[in-house]
Amino acid sequence: MKRIMLVVAYEGTNYCGWQVQPNGITIEGELNRALSELLGERIVVIGASRTDSGVHSYGNVAVFDTDTRIPAEKISFALNQRLPEDIVVQSSKEVLADFHPRHCNSRKTYEYRILNRSVPLPMCRRDTYFYHRALDVEKMQRAADCLVGEHDFKSFCAAAAVVETTVRTIYSLDVRRMEDIITIRVTGSGFLYNMVRIIAGTLIQIGEGRKEPESIKEILAACDRGAAGPTAPAHGLTMIGIEFGM
Repeated sequence: MKRIMLVVAYEGTNYCGWQVQPNGITIEGELNRALSELLGERIVVIGASRTDSGVHSYGNVAVFDTDTRIPAEKISFALNQRLPEDIVVQSSKEVLADFHPRHCNSRKTYEYRILNRSVPLPMCRRDTYFYHRALDVEKMQRAADCLVGEHDFKSFCAAAAVVETTVRTIYSLDVRRMEDIITIRVTGSGFLYNMVRIIAGTLIQIGEGRKEPESIKEILAACDRGAAGPTAPAHGLTMIGIEFGM
């Protein structure tokens, strides 16, 4: 028995998120199906991040155990022949038998993209949130700076989430504009349910002038989901990748 790690990219528009669900097609479900067909054994992958419906990824990570004699690095090529075109395994390799992508130190990076112009662009509709009101990126960055470090992010967590602790560490949070695209890029030790999308929704309010950048400190201190801004739509969010062993 050996453990294989996959790095998986996907365009999440047509999926009900990562995790297997009884009444919807998911990324995890498609991987399980294709791997089981390829290897001739029942395979259940373990994912590093359970991305929501409509969220995309360049580099989510999954592992599975198998008795196959196929070389680990060859599995990705064979697997891609059995997956739909909007899911592509970027690489596969053997890892230690006790490696678990959710139980080890890691840095996860996400980007939230906003098309900020008066009218939408059809080519951006799947992976970029269209917002027509002008946004002040400098104000958004000032607010973002207040979120860097270790904080209790309860105000930035979906109210229904059940977790042991809402304390997380953000290593970097940058807001950049290139022409009409504003990109919010965040790297952290881990993220609460809807945390990045709530951060994006709050920064959008600040960029529009509905909140001041300094209000971030009050929002953090409140530890109340109602204090933060709305949850930005899922389709603007993309997981960029995960670094392990940090």
